Amino acid sequence: MSALVVVAAGPGSSLQDTGRIGWLRHGVSRAGAFDRRYQAAANILVGNDPGLACVEMTLAGDSYRLDAESALVAFAGRFRLRIDGEDAAPFRAHLLHRGQTLSVGPAEGEVRGYLAIAGGFDLAPVLGSLSTHVRTGIGPLGGRALRAGERLPLHQARAPARPPLAIDPALLVRPPAALRVMLGPQDGHFTPEGIATLFGARFRVTADADRMGYRLAGPPIAHALGYNIVSDGIPPGAIQVPGDGQPILLGPDRQTTGGYPKIGCIIGPDLGLLAQASPGQELTFRQVGIEEATAAELAERRFIAGLAGRMRPAGAAGLDSGLLLEANLIDGVIDMNAPEWRGGNEEAGQ
Repeated sequence: MSALVVVAAGPGSSLQDTGRIGWLRHGVSRAGAFDRRYQAAANILVGNDPGLACVEMTLAGDSYRLDAESALVAFAGRFRLRIDGEDAAPFRAHLLHRGQTLSVGPAEGEVRGYLAIAGGFDLAPVLGSLSTHVRTGIGPLGGRALRAGERLPLHQARAPARPPLAIDPALLVRPPAALRVMLGPQDGHFTPEGIATLFGARFRVTADADRMGYRLAGPPIAHALGYNIVSDGIPPGAIQVPGDGQPILLGPDRQTTGGYPKIGCIIGPDLGLLAQASPGQELTFRQVGIEEATAAELAERRFIAGLAGRMRPAGAAGLDSGLLLEANLIDGVIDMNAPEWRGGNEEAGQ
């Protein structure tokens, strides 16, 4: 059977699609891709639906060998990419042939990236999804992270007959900004000063940060009614504040219920910013209302729906000026009128 063989896997690499929908009431976390833009871009580059399962990598990348006639692959993320040891560009599709090796990583200035392959992976969904939730062991491949020696079966034995596409990564970048937050549902459990701290202070991402949640360090957020509540549902992006006053930002692998009060919730479109935040990075928050949050979500959906129209032919070499500059292939300039160059040209008879 045609497959993508895992030669080496980073500790945070797993299969993720748009998530496991409809199971929260049964205590099953949704999981799913942390950065929706990058997941969608990788898929569209190879002709897939935006929400198809990709390999999500975190900080450290993976290495794969193709055991199929051919395949079209694309990686979205600022990681170093190589094919058979030669540098290759992310944010564009590449044609692989049997036996070729694709190596990804490490990350360069970001945290997460996504590998898509045309046609997707031929694995049985678990509760309607190929997303992996490692803590509960739910998902394909036993619900665990990828490991060396794994064979990821493919739906297609050969690459589709289509020219490779590329996208300018600048189109996908989210400018650094305060994370937009809607207050509630337990904002009444905090003092006015505590709420002012959330929106006025700077918080640092600690090393205790993963797909389940990010623990932050900063000035404590003051409670007004204690820090225990009757456990209730937790949406993605919820900001829990335990007894020490240090906020916890909950991600796609969050628990389904919790007993710490939630001062607010990061809006969906800004979860991609959180997904790319690394330990030591500072975060700030800005309060928004339902109108701005809804408008932002609709704008993000339109953006993802329009990504296909932003693709362009990659060209024979798949290079453009932006990618060349990103690769730092130019490290200086020469003044051809300088005496040393005029002399050299004259001696050469030029």
